[in-house]
Amino acid sequence: MTTATAQELTQEIEAQAHKLARLREEIAKVIVGQSYMIDRILMALIADGHILVEGIPGLAKTTAIKTVAAAIHTGFSRIQFTPDLLPADLIGTEIYRPQHGDFVLKKGPIFTNLLLADEINRAPAKVQSALLEAMQERQVTIGDETRPLPDPFLVLATQNPIEQEGTYPLPEAQVDRFMLKLRVGYPDKVEEKEIMRRMARREKPRVEPVLTPEDIKEMRRVADSLYLDEKVEDYIVDVVFATREPGLYKLGKLKKMIDYGASPRATIYLAQAAKVQALMSGRGYVTPQDVKTVGPDVLRHRVLISYEAEAQDLTADDVVQEIFNTVDVP
Repeated sequence: MTTATAQELTQEIEAQAHKLARLREEIAKVIVGQSYMIDRILMALIADGHILVEGIPGLAKTTAIKTVAAAIHTGFSRIQFTPDLLPADLIGTEIYRPQHGDFVLKKGPIFTNLLLADEINRAPAKVQSALLEAMQERQVTIGDETRPLPDPFLVLATQNPIEQEGTYPLPEAQVDRFMLKLRVGYPDKVEEKEIMRRMARREKPRVEPVLTPEDIKEMRRVADSLYLDEKVEDYIVDVVFATREPGLYKLGKLKKMIDYGASPRATIYLAQAAKVQALMSGRGYVTPQDVKTVGPDVLRHRVLISYEAEAQDLTADDVVQEIFNTVDVP
């Protein structure tokens, strides 16, 4: 990279950092704390990947996603997933017009830029599978026609923990299409007090749009141009391979704890998310720490643990953390 090119990239990164700071300020009018969740939603938006947010009801999951959407000049739809939802309610259907003797397409809420799939695990697999083509190929097929979805297109899904009554586990094929899976916890006492002061009144704060879809595309272009050293690439591949062949990385004790390791999609998403993490940190290059920072969110839903691991009260997060603690860092 030449000096001139490096200077240009630095200027571009600073410009994007200013836009992100402005966006965070606008979001902070409504959302107290939850900086981790907000940063990851923005990361998914810039990296062009879908995001799954898990947590008990009342933790501002839906509010955070709606607020991010409101702060961007873009299309937004929300659909509440319920056990009686049909695929046509999501993607749309062809309606016959007897007066014209033809069919006309009635588009569903999926034809938007940001789709909030609220409580996605409350709908049966048939509806969840209707999202598969849209999430992977950015298109939907209705009848004989395949129609492209708007660009950008992002699914922001929330789910309650599986232990809650009336929920269905998501199919593995669909879970793998989410770039990130977040686990959201309770706010601390200071944040909770501020939430009470701000939200326990009739007049709620208003959010103004401060970014356009073109701004998002520009951020994606800058993130793509960040430098990813071959040693960091090897580190990413080693981490993913350690989920499949732990014995090769001095992790033989995990062999019986993992039923299935992460797919190649995990490798792609780790690299993309690490680049965005570097961009959000104001750097023009990716470090191993960037990979470690985003790693748990990229891998936790792709590593399927065994019954033996569950018997020992181990979670996928525990397994992923052990991998990051053991695999050699360049």
